[in-house]
Amino acid sequence: MKYNFDQLVNRKNTYSSQWDYIADRFGRDDILPFSISDTDFIIPKPVTNALKEATKMEIFGYTRWNHDDFKNAICNYFKKHFNTLINPDWIIYSPSVMYSLSLLMSLLTNPNDYVATFSPMYPDFEDAIINHHLQPVRIKLNNNGGYYTIDFKAVEDAFKKCKVFLLCSPHNPTGRVWDKDELLKIIELAKKYGVKIISDEIHMDIVYHKTHYPIVSFLDQYSQLYLVSSGSKTYNYPSLGGSYAFISDPEIKNNFLTITKHRDFVNSANYMGMMALISSYNEANDYRQQLVAYLNENMNIIEEYINNNCSPLKFIKPEATYLAWIDCRQLPFTSKQLQHALVNIGKAGIMPGNTYFEDGYLRMCVGCSKDKLLEGLKRLKISIDYLNYNK
Repeated sequence: MKYNFDQLVNRKNTYSSQWDYIADRFGRDDILPFSISDTDFIIPKPVTNALKEATKMEIFGYTRWNHDDFKNAICNYFKKHFNTLINPDWIIYSPSVMYSLSLLMSLLTNPNDYVATFSPMYPDFEDAIINHHLQPVRIKLNNNGGYYTIDFKAVEDAFKKCKVFLLCSPHNPTGRVWDKDELLKIIELAKKYGVKIISDEIHMDIVYHKTHYPIVSFLDQYSQLYLVSSGSKTYNYPSLGGSYAFISDPEIKNNFLTITKHRDFVNSANYMGMMALISSYNEANDYRQQLVAYLNENMNIIEEYINNNCSPLKFIKPEATYLAWIDCRQLPFTSKQLQHALVNIGKAGIMPGNTYFEDGYLRMCVGCSKDKLLEGLKRLKISIDYLNYNK
């Protein structure tokens, strides 16, 4: 079916983190949000139908996930979209991607071990590292005029002392899709130094004109590769809960299951979340294709608008994600001054780059209608014009 991503949906008064609780991040609630990475789009029709059907039963008892319907939906999805064969025995349900990543990291380390990440990075990675009493090691990506590449010497230096590497693939916030050769080089170094890789691939579907390679497609090269993901980022149902991990190591898998069942008590699946994943993975390919095309158009709009209206800001279209990583380093203002103008003059909620350990940038979530996007870009320009006028 044809989806209308231009449709404006009023998300206020729905307990939305992005819309109703925007003041928690920016100090006021009368601003237009482009912060949290969920979208303003309705979910796929097959998901709506599956959820409606589920409510007819009017019973929501404890639910198992370890069955063919759940596992086959995931296996078939990876085979169809990524040409990757998944052993159903690897699949484990968990309540969220970050829960899976955090628990896996704890199983693969001891207190005070070093854990590496690329930088800039999704800040919850470092939070998870520190709160597990581990030592974060940031591997700075090379910034080549706004296009980020890997410094493999820095990777090797870090891997010499690290036990785990947390990979974001595709990368949040830069939008890089790691090339096959890049991934193979990372894996080669990880194998050399015995570093385990946990790859967060929740952005894997939103890829523009490149190929995403799931980390587990290289298990024939190295056995200590783990993948965590979910359908929630693409198909927009994060509040329903549920994610999955691929764990090929039987001992690690058993330890993971033991903790979810006997320590954390999160082994029972959210029925609605599970049905959302099954229906989206089995029946919503048309939604996925149209969504990526629409988001690509949004990125084109940002590129054109910034080039024509917001000098000296720079923007290079990302290879993936619906997150625009905008270079503001040539502005003669601090990040604090820019944020003050955005929030109080332009009334736009756009995340500052230092949240992701890279000062001088903005991260703008553009999983929204073109009308909202254009309004946000106008508010960005108003903010910059105000600063220039008052400097």
